[in-house]
Amino acid sequence: MKLIVSDVNRNYFTTLFAVAMLLVTAIPAYGQEEHREFYSRSIRTTNTGMYILGGWAITNMAIGAYGWSSFDGDTKYFHQMNLFWNTVNLSIAGYALYSNYRLDISAMGADEIMDKHTGTERILLINTALNVGYIGTGFLMRHLSGRSEKHSDLLKGYGNSVILQGSFLFVFDIVLYRILRSQRYDFMDNINVALLPDGAALRFVLPL
Repeated sequence: MKLIVSDVNRNYFTTLFAVAMLLVTAIPAYGQEEHREFYSRSIRTTNTGMYILGGWAITNMAIGAYGWSSFDGDTKYFHQMNLFWNTVNLSIAGYALYSNYRLDISAMGADEIMDKHTGTERILLINTALNVGYIGTGFLMRHLSGRSEKHSDLLKGYGNSVILQGSFLFVFDIVLYRILRSQRYDFMDNINVALLPDGAALRFVLPL
């Protein structure tokens, strides 16, 4: 009888050890796959934002080129600054899309994925603060235009343009930030990090 009990205990602990070892290897692999799927969605969202930014830039550049050559006074300078400003926007959008499409998500670990995603969120928050500064600078230029006879049209036109561009970027950055943050919160609330041998999901709710 003792021998039978001993064999049962040995088999029991052997099974537990095998399950534990399986979980140790399965949890990182399954968790990384979940992270890669999450980051694929994150990249698609960011790319959509860059297409919107690029479309805004191209539209402003086309209208700006026409307005610069067709109008006089502060309207001329308004369109001129729109053209100048959006060459930068188009460069940013183009570079971001180029980098994202070259990114090999399959070679990235879970920590690197979350670092990149949260890094994008931080950049958008910083840009939002900068956009407030742009808008303020635009209003300052409009104010100074009334004190300068020589550069009145330039300051007023540039000021109006900076207010417009800063306002668009403020809305753009804050909306994209909130979407990416919401995706991260949803992912962290619902992540599946392992599978048990019988196929049942072992579910963990990770802290925010």
